[in-house]
Amino acid sequence: MPLIRPGAGTDGGTPKGPTVVALGGGHGLAASLSALRLLTNELTAVVTVADDGGSSGGLRKDFGVLPPGDLRMALAALCDDTDWGRTWRDVMQHRFHSPSGMSGLENHAMGNLLIVTLWELLGDVVDGLRWAGALLGARGQVLPMSRVPLTIEGDVLVAGGGAHGGPARTETIRGQAACAVAGRLEEVRLVPEDAPACPETLSAIELADWVVLGPGSWYTSVLPHLLLPQMRQALTDTPARRCLTMNLAVDTKETAGMTAADHLRALRHVAPEFTVDAVIADEASVADRDEFVRVAAELGAEVLFDRVRSAGYRPVHDALRLAGAYHEVFTGGGSSGGER
Repeated sequence: MPLIRPGAGTDGGTPKGPTVVALGGGHGLAASLSALRLLTNELTAVVTVADDGGSSGGLRKDFGVLPPGDLRMALAALCDDTDWGRTWRDVMQHRFHSPSGMSGLENHAMGNLLIVTLWELLGDVVDGLRWAGALLGARGQVLPMSRVPLTIEGDVLVAGGGAHGGPARTETIRGQAACAVAGRLEEVRLVPEDAPACPETLSAIELADWVVLGPGSWYTSVLPHLLLPQMRQALTDTPARRCLTMNLAVDTKETAGMTAADHLRALRHVAPEFTVDAVIADEASVADRDEFVRVAAELGAEVLFDRVRSAGYRPVHDALRLAGAYHEVFTGGGSSGGER
């Protein structure tokens, strides 16, 4: 049976644009999708599937399914800008909170429950996401990086204990939620390390004009796409051009003490064969500009410095500004070390 939604077959005035695959997870991927959807209808979001916290973690544990939360956020970011789309976006993001705080639905997101329901009824992860996207009027499709739930392991350097201190030691942290707050991560791994990538995701990467990686939690949302062997190979071999979107806040719990250039070095360490054509960065977030441009060049990339931050205190990407930066990169308007 074909999937039909209100407005299906129309483009809402948005030009078709390039075929783009955006990779990441959580709020970072939602930021890039909110910008990219203004430029193209040919958009695929590829989402990490290692979350083990909150509503997603509970559903993953109880039902043995992929964690749906980041998939839900990607779908919500792609919602059509109509009353239908905005309403379903809000429905998907709605969380249940009972007065007592003791309900079995407490803190579950409605969209997580809907996605898991579709998976149970249809018996297929990708089909379930396609039906959810059709219901929301999503401008693009959402795919998991793997059909297998993954676990992130990270190594953290811990200072020696005791009254007189002692040698530092490495401690292994297991789980995305724990890794995100454990402190600066030295190494990250996926378990199982040889899990197969989602076939539909590999096909989308092969057929793309552009692949966009980031922004997002560097070790738990961005780098995992390069840790999965089949994904790393596909991202390395694709004829598509590659764009890396930097975070606005570089000194987070999992990247404590790291500079913007260190983020690029971490990517190169994980996948030395992976090259990048363009890097988008907000100059206010790059204290080590010259070093950053130099390391980006080692990845094969030109850097576009642009104002992509929203007004206000919180480090949040502005969808229109980021869309403008993507447009400049996609049309060849950027230049190494350039600024607008």
